[in-house]
Amino acid sequence: MPTYEPDAAFWADWRRLRPEQRAAFIRARTLFLAGLETGTFHPSLRIKRFNSRGIYELSWGPDGRALWAYGTPPEGHTGPHIVWIRVGTHKIFD
Repeated sequence: MPTYEPDAAFWADWRRLRPEQRAAFIRARTLFLAGLETGTFHPSLRIKRFNSRGIYELSWGPDGRALWAYGTPPEGHTGPHIVWIRVGTHKIFD
């Protein structure tokens, strides 16, 4: 089962999101984690490499974005581990 953890910048972004943006991200995160398990992502999710340092972008709406990277699973867990780096609109790229 995939595991995940948000970093400090993610939480700062999270606090600035409106309730409907938070709900949309939670729906997208659920689909994303399911896709990690099956190896097939829902077509509404657009996932692509963001840079050469192993950071990826997840587009979850017209102006909904999240940056993430693969991390090391916690002890005793197997499968992919995701570190959520940023979440919000296109402004997270500034």
